[in-house]
Order: sequence, then C-alpha cells, then structure tokens
Amino acid sequence: MNRMALSMLKNTIELFNILGFRVKVDASWLLIAALIVWNLSTAYFPDVLPGLERYDYIALSIIAMLGLFASLILHELSHSLVARHFGLEVGGITLFIFGGVAELEQEPKDPKTEFWIALAGPVMSVVIGLACYAILEVFRNENTLQNASASLFAVIGYLGLINLVLAAFNLLPAFPMDGGRILRAGLWKARNDLLWATRIASNMGVILAIMLIISGVFSLSANIGIGGFWQILIGFFILTASRGSYQQLIVTQALKDQKVEDLMSTDVITADADATIDSVVNEVILKHKVSFVPIVEGEEVLGYVDIDIIHKIELEHWNSTQVGDIYVKINSSNSIAPDMATEDVFKLMASTGQRKLLVTKDARLLGVLTLADLMNYLSIRQGLGIRPKNGAGFRAAPNSK
Repeated sequence: MNRMALSMLKNTIELFNILGFRVKVDASWLLIAALIVWNLSTAYFPDVLPGLERYDYIALSIIAMLGLFASLILHELSHSLVARHFGLEVGGITLFIFGGVAELEQEPKDPKTEFWIALAGPVMSVVIGLACYAILEVFRNENTLQNASASLFAVIGYLGLINLVLAAFNLLPAFPMDGGRILRAGLWKARNDLLWATRIASNMGVILAIMLIISGVFSLSANIGIGGFWQILIGFFILTASRGSYQQLIVTQALKDQKVEDLMSTDVITADADATIDSVVNEVILKHKVSFVPIVEGEEVLGYVDIDIIHKIELEHWNSTQVGDIYVKINSSNSIAPDMATEDVFKLMASTGQRKLLVTKDARLLGVLTLADLMNYLSIRQGLGIRPKNGAGFRAAPNSK
C-alpha cells in the first residue's frame, strides 16, 4: 500500500528499526490489541485450558497478542524486503486497527514485481503457521506435552491458527488486499492494461466489502458476539480502500507527464511585507477574491499569508500589524520548482496537507499551483474522455497522440 493510501494514519509512534525499515504503530492498534486480549482471556484460553486463574488467562492472552504483533511485522517485512529487491522504496511498516501495511513509496512498475511483492506476505504467514503446528507435532510425538508446558503450547497453537487465517483472508481476490494485488498482476500481464486490471480488482474488493458488511449486519441482528461489528468495520475499510486505490491510480497516471509550469496560475496578486493586514484584506483578498497571497520583497518571495493566518489576528490590530510579521516563511513544504512533476506535487499535498503552493525559481515567484488547479485539470480530462498515454502498462486511447 502506498503513502497516499496511508494518509489516514496520523497518530503513529515509531517503535524500532529492523533491516532498515521503520516499524511504527498507529494509536488504533491499541484498540485491537485490547480486544484481542479480552477475547482470548474470556473465551479461547478458558476453553482450551480450563481451570486456570483469571490472571493466568490474561497473561497468556498478552503473550499471544504480542506473538500476533510479531507475526504481522514479519508479514509486512516480507512485502518490504521483496519490494526492496525490485528497487522500490519502502517508507516503513505501520500496524493499525485492521492489521499492518508496508508503506510503498511508489506502485510496482510491472506485473512480475506486483505479483511477488503481494505474494510474499501470505507466504510468510503460512510459513509461520505451519512452523507453529510443526513445533506442536514434534513435541506431541515426543510425549513432552505435559501440564507444565500446556500453556505455552496453547499459545503456539493459537499463533499457528491465526497466521493461517491471516494468510487465507489476505489471499482473497479483492484489491487492495494481497490476493487482489495478485489478481491485478495476472490481469495486468494478460492485457497489458494496468487501469483496466485495477478497475476489475477494485470491483472485486467492493463486492467482498459489501458481502462482509451484509454478513456483519446479519451477525449483529442474530446477537452473535462482536464478530459482526468487526466484519462491518473491515468491510467499510476495504470498500473505501478499493475505491480510493482505483481513483488514486487514475489521478497519478493522468498527472504523470505534466509539469508544474503547465498547470500553475501565473496571474498572481502579491503583497509587500510592509503592507498592513487591513490593506491586504481590502486591496487584495476582497478586491480580487483570493484567499492565498504571496508575500514579496522586491523580486524575492518571502512566503505567504492566507485567510486562516489573518483570522488569528484580532480585527482591531489589522491597521497596525504588517503582514511581514505574520506570514509563513517559504520552505520545502509550501514551495515547488516549475519543472517538478505534478504527480509528485499531488503526493506532497497529500503528505503535508498544503493545498496551495508557491512556484519559485532562484527565489523569484513564478506562479501558484493549487489543489483546485489539479482537480480542474483532471475534471477536464475526464470530461473529454482522455485516458493515460501509453506506458507503464497502460494502453493509449483511440486517436490519442
């Protein structure tokens, strides 16, 4: 999963670094961890190990939860290592409420890369699951499953089962799950059309999501524990991710060959640093109906002010306060070069939340590029029915040049 798909994960804590990958956990993981401990300590372990004390069940549940935590990391680490092997950059590994994701900085370039990256995670889960059962079988054959070690083997049995379930679920042919990516790789290979392949795989994801949501609703109505609630949540997550991934691909490919200078607005109204807030509001913002004003000093651009910044200053101080005292200084998160690819601009906006960017060269202001400019361009392309140009697995539209 790439970074744009991960924009929802804001409250992450970095835990450690493994093989060059930063492992992080989102705050939402704490919820699933607590629910796992609660479910194991009240249902699973009391069934397989009757007669223990309550705190024994809680301790075993915490150990099992940490084992699942490690299993998810290994699952995502496998994706990451294979992605690195094929030359793709991986920002890190993040665990969150619905499992884990490897943060791919870019999409795979060909079906072969997509296939092996997607397959690596489920293979690791199967290996872990079978290894757990192999351990149990070895000790069972040697008659060493005594009461003293029964608790340990109950944990190992749980990890064996949950990893096989994890592998099976991830192999469902629904994008953007691993199975959906494997399906997309096969379709991409067969027709050499990534957009078509993604649309089919995403539709499969939508179908699975709807089935999960319906099944969850029936489970809740039948009073079958909290499983139905989780089915609904997972269904909505897959539904959003499936549709979002397809739309993201359309955006990324449509912007791929465009440069900032092709789409930026050059008719920009600026203000001097020594102008008062009151004059900027009346002579620039209200007069020209703009909400974003670059601040300049001579030919050098210093930064910008917008209505959110101005709104923080009390009205009675507008006449006595210069915008040079309140502007946001130019930096790498709010300024871009004219030859920057608009695909990269979109990623910058997604990661920083900055919707309006200064276009500069040698400290001079050349124009402004906004999210509205990008979306207007995409809307026009869509209205004209223009598909991405041939390349990176796409087929050119008829009569395209």
